Amino acid sequence: MKKECVAMLLAGGQGSRLYVLTGSVAKPAVSFGGKYRIIDFPLSNCTNSGIDTVGVLTQYRPLELNSYIGSGQAWDLDSSVGGVHILPPYMGSSGGSWYKGTANAIYQNIGFVDMYDPDYVVILSGDHIYKMDYAKMVDAHKKAGAACTISVMEVPWADASRFGIMSVDADMNITEFAEKPKEPKSNLASMGIYVFSWKELKKYLNEDEADPASENDFGKNIIPNMLKAGEKMLAYRFEGYWKDVGTLESLWDANMDMLTPDSGLDLLDNSWPIYAQTVAAPAAFIGTESEVIHSAFNRGDDIEGKVEESVLSQNVTIEKGAVVDHSVLFPGVKVEAGAVISYAIIGEGCAIGKDCRIGEAPGKSDGEWGVTVLGPGCSVEAGRVIKAKRMLDSEGKEIAR
Repeated sequence: MKKECVAMLLAGGQGSRLYVLTGSVAKPAVSFGGKYRIIDFPLSNCTNSGIDTVGVLTQYRPLELNSYIGSGQAWDLDSSVGGVHILPPYMGSSGGSWYKGTANAIYQNIGFVDMYDPDYVVILSGDHIYKMDYAKMVDAHKKAGAACTISVMEVPWADASRFGIMSVDADMNITEFAEKPKEPKSNLASMGIYVFSWKELKKYLNEDEADPASENDFGKNIIPNMLKAGEKMLAYRFEGYWKDVGTLESLWDANMDMLTPDSGLDLLDNSWPIYAQTVAAPAAFIGTESEVIHSAFNRGDDIEGKVEESVLSQNVTIEKGAVVDHSVLFPGVKVEAGAVISYAIIGEGCAIGKDCRIGEAPGKSDGEWGVTVLGPGCSVEAGRVIKAKRMLDSEGKEIAR
C-alpha cells in the first residue's frame, strides 16, 4: 500500500555515554520522567503528526526494547496497513552485516521503505526528548521542493562545536554544512531529524554504499555529498524544547526540566500527548507522615519518607526517615529508613540500605561535583557513603566514567 510518508527511527545505538544504565538495554529503552522511556517521544510524535508507518531499526541489546514496543498499540501504531515494524540487521542470500552507520542502516532497509513506495521519508533518532509536529516539517519540505530538509535549532556558541552546524541564506536554504567544526561559522545545529524525498535519498544511499571509503553516516557522508552535488537543501527551524539525553548529566537535566514549569517540557499538555506502555501496579501510597515536595511519582510507589524535587518511576519504595532530593529513581528501587539520596540517578531494581549517603548537592562536595549513578540491580549495604560523581555497577563496585 502506497504511503505519502514513512518514518525510520534509528534505535540501535549502544549509548556508551550512559555507561551502566545501558549495560543491558538499548539507550531508547532507558526510563525517563517516571513513566516513560526515551523512545516514547519520537513514537508519540509520529502518531500525533499523522505518520502511521514507522520502522524501528534496532541492533544493540534489542530484547527489552522489542518487548516494550510490542505491537505498537500503546502509540496507536498497530495498523494492518502500516504500523510499527522492528527492523534488526539480517542475513540475506548474499550475506549480511551489522548496521555500519546511520546511512547503512537505512540502506539495509531500502526494501522495507520501497514496500510502501513513499514520496518522503522522515529519519529520526531514538535518544532525544522533545515534542515536534513532523507534518509541518514535511509540508515545508514539499513547499520548498527540497531533496533534504534538516531540523535545526540555535545552540549557545560555546556548544556549537559539538553539533553538525548549518550555514543558511535568507530563505533558510543550506549553503554550508560542517560536522562538529572546531571553529563554527553558525550556531544553527542539526537535531538529527531529516526529511528526504525518497527517490533522491535512495540514489545517494546506493552511491554511498558503493564507496569503500565512506563511513556510511548521514552527517559525515550523505548530507555533504548532497550539498556538494547542488541538491536543494532546506533548514527547518525548531524553537521548542529539545534535549539529547545521551549523557548522564543531560539525562538528569531533562528529568529535572520536567519538574520546571518554564523549561518548555510540559508532559501534562493533552494537546500533544506522550504515550507509553501502561504498567500493572496499584495506586501510589503516600504515608500520613511523608513529605512529597514538587516531585513526580507513579503507580505502585510506597512513600513514607521525604521526596523533594525528584522523579520516581513505578513501584519505588521510600521508607520512613529516608530522604530523596533532586534525584531520579528508576522502577523498583527500594530506599530503606535513614538513607539519603541527593543529586543521583538510581538504576532499576536498586536496593539502598539503611543510613546510606548517596550523592551530594553542588557546593557540598569536597571534589569535582557531578551526578552520582548506580547501575541496575545494585545493592548498597547499610551505612555506605558514595560521594558526588561516583558510579557503581550492578555489583556495587565503583567504576570510572
